[in-house]
Parts: sequence; structure tokens; C-alpha cells
Amino acid sequence: MPITSDVRTAVRLAQRLLASRRSRRELARRLPSVAAPAPGTIEIAVYFADGPVNMYQVRQWYAPLAELAKTHPVAIIARSPGTMTTLIDESPVPAVYARQVVDLEQFVETQAPKVVLYVNQNARNFQMMRYGRMWHVFVNHGESDKMYMTTNQFKAYDYALIAGDAARGRLAEALWDYDLDARTIAIGRPQADHFAGAAPYPADDRTVVLYAPTWEGDRGAAAYGSIASHGTTIAEQVLASPRHRLVYRPHPRSGVLDPAYRTAHERIVAAITAANAADPTAHHVHDEGGELGWQLADADVAITDISAMIYDRLAVGKP
Repeated sequence: MPITSDVRTAVRLAQRLLASRRSRRELARRLPSVAAPAPGTIEIAVYFADGPVNMYQVRQWYAPLAELAKTHPVAIIARSPGTMTTLIDESPVPAVYARQVVDLEQFVETQAPKVVLYVNQNARNFQMMRYGRMWHVFVNHGESDKMYMTTNQFKAYDYALIAGDAARGRLAEALWDYDLDARTIAIGRPQADHFAGAAPYPADDRTVVLYAPTWEGDRGAAAYGSIASHGTTIAEQVLASPRHRLVYRPHPRSGVLDPAYRTAHERIVAAITAANAADPTAHHVHDEGGELGWQLADADVAITDISAMIYDRLAVGKP
């Protein structure tokens, strides 16, 4: 009997519940060893209300935040136990666990941050934005031509840090009565100053093709992903050529909502495994790593969807 969408939804909910329970148990074990920032020492807070599946949104800011913390103390506020557990392991700046609103109250009272940064549009951002006497600043988690970059939610923040003229043009066209000069500050892409990592394959005469698609989106208007429509064909043709090496870096959320999209993603991963087994010198890569940089800088050619990967690729000056 085929599995219905209702059954799939129920399974996903059960899996999330079990994962949340495991995360809470693990956090309860580890949290007592985490040193809380001394009262009144945090000037800038990064507010992150999402779970681990969206950690890529804050993770890309680690290096700029570490640089910023040299002069202005920074902390990341986590609302999810799974996120906090991850931050304990990898955040370069202090992390604060604020599961409930009362925990936010305590953080604001003891730290009085001057600036709060937001990397996404989570509905629970408003639980932090209710506090005055601080600047609420949207920094986003990418720069692209997606509809996400022109949402009217920009107006909720005191300021938005944008990449440059392309962002200004999008916002000017999409939003009514939004004072770009007063409420946006162009900062480029600080992440591009901290591209990291070394390519996990030897230097040879193969042409390296980076395929970096985005996810399927949660509605038709946000369906920018190419994995199901073009991805398997792209991957199979690159993998079939002995002159090419494929680096496949899908969006971390690929296939979380659409089973067909997930199936296509798994076909590409399986094809990479099979190609490497058939020719161990090929060194094709399915990249799920937290580091971003070597993929963009080393590839001879990049194939992307409408996403931040376009703008990040431009930073390295390659096609």
C-alpha cells in the first residue's frame, strides 16, 4: 500500500520529537559545563531560533563574528536544544541557551546588548524584537535573487545589512515606502573574506565542475531548486566523462519536503559513489561539510541555481 502524505507527515513529526528528546537529554548533560558570559559583557547578540537543520544560516557567519568579537563581545542566542548542543561544539563565540521567553528576559536584563543580529525570518524573531533600547539588525544568510531577499519583513528591523547595489535595487523595486538610505547599510559579503578549506582531491588535469543547487522550497513561488528537474542529468553527464570531476554540494535542506526531490538527490549521491568505485582516481565529491570556500575557489566551472552561491562564486572571479 502506498505511503500517503499524512503518514509521511506523522513519521516526520515522530522523528523530530524523538530527536528533540535526545537533544534535550544531551544538553542537560553538557550545559552545566558551559560558562555563561559575565553580566554586562555582551555588546552584540546573534539571535537564532531555528533547529540544527538550519544551522548553515548562522554557521556561515562564524568567521566574521569571531573577527568582530575581537573588539565587540558577541554571543549567539539559541532557542533549540539541538542547536545549542551544536554551538557548544563549534561556535567561535559564546553561546547562550534561552529556550523560553523568560530566559530571553534574563539575558536582556543581565547583558543589555546594544545590537541584536538576525540571520533569518523565523516567526520567533518577534519574541526578541519586543525589547527596546537596542538596535535590531537583519543580516540574512545569503545574497541572491530569491523572493526571500525582498520580503516586506525587512521593515520590521531597525536596519538591514545588505551586500550592495543589487540588493538595493531589489528592495527598491519590491517594497513600498522603505527608506533605503536610512535603513540599509552595504557591507559586501564578509563571508567571502574567510573562505576556508583545502580541496579533498589531488591536483590533476581533470576539469572540476561544482554543482551547487538549492532546496525545493516550501511553496511554488520559492521553488528555485534544480535537483529533480535537471540535477540527475547534469550529474550523470559529468560523471560519465573521464575528463571531469564532480563536486556536488546540495543545500542542507534538499528533499526535506518533497519526496521526489529527495529521491533525485539520493540518485546523484549513489551515482557519485558508483563512479568513484568504478574509477578510484576520479575523486568525485558529495560535499556536506561545514566549510565553504574551497568548493568555490577550486572549481573550474560552477553550476548553481538562483541562490547565494552565485554571488559567493563571483567573489573568486571564476566562471
